[in-house]
Amino acid sequence: MVTTTAWRADPYADALRTGRGPLFLRRDDGWLLPLEVERWCEAPDSADRSVLERCGHRVLDIGCGPGRLVAALAADGRRALGIDVSPEAVSRTERVGGTALCRSVFEPLPEEGRWDTALLIDGNIGIGGDPARLLRRLRRIVSRTGRLLAECAPVDVDERCEVRVDDGRGGRGEPFPWARMGVRALSFHAVDAGWTVSESWTAAGRSFLSLVPQPSVPTRR
Repeated sequence: MVTTTAWRADPYADALRTGRGPLFLRRDDGWLLPLEVERWCEAPDSADRSVLERCGHRVLDIGCGPGRLVAALAADGRRALGIDVSPEAVSRTERVGGTALCRSVFEPLPEEGRWDTALLIDGNIGIGGDPARLLRRLRRIVSRTGRLLAECAPVDVDERCEVRVDDGRGGRGEPFPWARMGVRALSFHAVDAGWTVSESWTAAGRSFLSLVPQPSVPTRR
């Protein structure tokens, strides 16, 4: 997958290795989205803790990055697994006490259909550039009584675009598809993909949705 190759590029791996930015997602028109590498590599903040307290006992963190949430869940005695397409992200997750696999969410995963909670935090609704496909895929991963906790863009946006990982110093990865969604857009697309919005909240300037499977909607690939 192009996306897999892009996230393995040196700018992203280097930032995770050092725990420092700058790092951006860059569109071809020059627009930049800053990536909060330093926050990702620190202990969970108050917004993260608002997510952690809503997690069940079996948690899959999709796009776990350096593993702060997986490690915090493990330290709390919960069964947590992170997946990430970056080997450096997986290594860093393991170094901080978490368990992770170098795997795409679109590949076969352990215990599909039995996870209490799936996480899409730090903009990871954008994975693959097709939120509808991603949301349908997660219906097959989460249990019938489970939930998906997703972070939304802090603005009202519904965007699909092509981006590159960029370190602001001339280092760039390969282009790949990405998406951004605010609360309204994600709520709309979630319902269409077989989810019900059970809760919406904000913490420390970040926005989140809790989604539960619609019982009568069959899962599709």
